[in-house]
Amino acid sequence: MRAARLIKMVLLLQSKPSMTAAELAAELEVSERTVTRDALALSEAGVPVYADRGRAGGYRLVGGYRTRLTGLARDEAEALFLSGLPGALRDMGLEDAASTARLKLAAALSPALKDAPSSAAQRFHLDAPGWYQEPRTPELLAPIAEAVWDDRPVTARYRRPDNEVTRDLEPYGLVLKAGVWYVCARAGASWRTYRVDRFTHVELGAGRFARDPDFDLPAFWAERAEEFARSLLRTEVVLRLTEQGARRLPYVTDRAAAEEALATAERNADGRLTATLRVENEDVAYGQLLTLGPEAEILTPQSLRSRFSEAARALSNLYDA
Repeated sequence: MRAARLIKMVLLLQSKPSMTAAELAAELEVSERTVTRDALALSEAGVPVYADRGRAGGYRLVGGYRTRLTGLARDEAEALFLSGLPGALRDMGLEDAASTARLKLAAALSPALKDAPSSAAQRFHLDAPGWYQEPRTPELLAPIAEAVWDDRPVTARYRRPDNEVTRDLEPYGLVLKAGVWYVCARAGASWRTYRVDRFTHVELGAGRFARDPDFDLPAFWAERAEEFARSLLRTEVVLRLTEQGARRLPYVTDRAAAEEALATAERNADGRLTATLRVENEDVAYGQLLTLGPEAEILTPQSLRSRFSEAARALSNLYDA
């Protein structure tokens, strides 16, 4: 356990000019005191780890030291071959580069790991597009991917539902979500997300933009995706749930909305819960909540309650007959 941690510490210091004790502790998931002890152990073993004192200090390797402890274990090699998405790389025009990189990596592996590529490929496969739709590659994905890769600004025409606009963008990253490509870009002082298939023209700029080092693509996408999901939930439904209905609610509607509704629900004298649930619209709520049957009673809006009442009568007449 400690040996693996010491190796990781050396590799971290090899990849960066300097790291503070706090940064190393966070990466290694240990205390700063443990980092100090590990640095001393490496130094005693002949690895030239130097500690700079003071507020701006940290740990670094002296004299351009390079370790040879870079061999891949089997699980590391297999995980690395899983990191590529063949379809996505092909769509972005990077298939040849990725293929060459995989060949170089495979050639560098030890004989015991030669089967890592096929071993991983035969056990895991990512099919990104959603069901019931033909995957389509946006016509302008390749030049946008080139701009993202090279930090090139673009001038683009973007099709909206009612018109077409021209935007000067700094494209920071691409996201493939359920078969649809999105580009996250800075437009002036604001950050925006655009569907790649709605671009009608893209022209790459001559220079390169200065990339914001604090931009985090996964965090940005997660935040925007959550905002988008919540923006769809414009209607509130007040319902009374049995214990079983409360357990099933997260499985029939938006999970985050259901958990929020249950967290703020009030318990009635009869043991049922009165909750306020955010939904997209009444039609969606009708289709989702009807599956709960008698485990849920709609209180408001009255129009939705009436639809459930009519459905209950129709079911009663059908089965009584």
